[in-house]
Amino acid sequence: MDDVTRQQHRTTTDADATASAASPAPAEVPALRLDGLHKVFGDHTAADRVRITVRPGSFYGLVGPNGAGKTTTLSMAVGLLRPDAGTAEVHGVDIWDEPLKARRLLGVLPDGLALPERLTGRELLVYLGQLHGIDAAEADRRAEELLAVLELDGSAERTLVVDYSTGMRKKIGLATALLHAPRTLVLDEPFEAVDPVSAATVKRILRRFVDGGGSVLISSHVMALVEQLCDTVGVMARGRVVAEGPLDDVRGSRSLEETFVDLVGETVGGGEGLSWLAS
Repeated sequence: MDDVTRQQHRTTTDADATASAASPAPAEVPALRLDGLHKVFGDHTAADRVRITVRPGSFYGLVGPNGAGKTTTLSMAVGLLRPDAGTAEVHGVDIWDEPLKARRLLGVLPDGLALPERLTGRELLVYLGQLHGIDAAEADRRAEELLAVLELDGSAERTLVVDYSTGMRKKIGLATALLHAPRTLVLDEPFEAVDPVSAATVKRILRRFVDGGGSVLISSHVMALVEQLCDTVGVMARGRVVAEGPLDDVRGSRSLEETFVDLVGETVGGGEGLSWLAS
């Protein structure tokens, strides 16, 4: 290589390096992005232009009082309820434009989950696994692991879903959400009616999922639980997200419960009346 060629080579290499350094890094695609989701029932606005962003690898807690619009928002986010306006994207895939592709990326535990009642837990998981395109042997292997981890094996494995307790239904619902190895979980009140030992098991599973690169969005009324699990929090009130961000930024120097009460503008009762209770 002569001197002129070497100089041209160095110049080209330097120019490429400069161009590469000047080029901005590609923007991170959110695990879940809700943009302006809006839903009205009659004269009641259940969700008012809701915007939520769940980063890849994050554990997001959505909190709010009863009637705040959490379940309506999550139902629209996962394709169970069509919004009047706005979009929902899972890893860049629009839930309504490409529903099958989006749902392969999602594991969902909705409010009031309806399940085939006359199947055992194993039969249910194998059946749903095959609907996801998983072959029967692999679906059975995954079902066995999930039932064991969630303590639905042994005698419970012979129980039909119709005879499950509320806590057992929550656990089998979580199993159906995990079965097809999604990248993002959306769970509506996953710890409701779950006993403390089972709750500890579920927490460990969800932490492992996030540690492995997955993303989780849960709704909950239990502030201590959200503080324990979540790195990001959104607060809803009257159909709107009134605060969103890293947990420490949202709660500040106080507990999340104290901040929550101020943000939603509710008055804590119980301090007056009922004098007859102590008499």
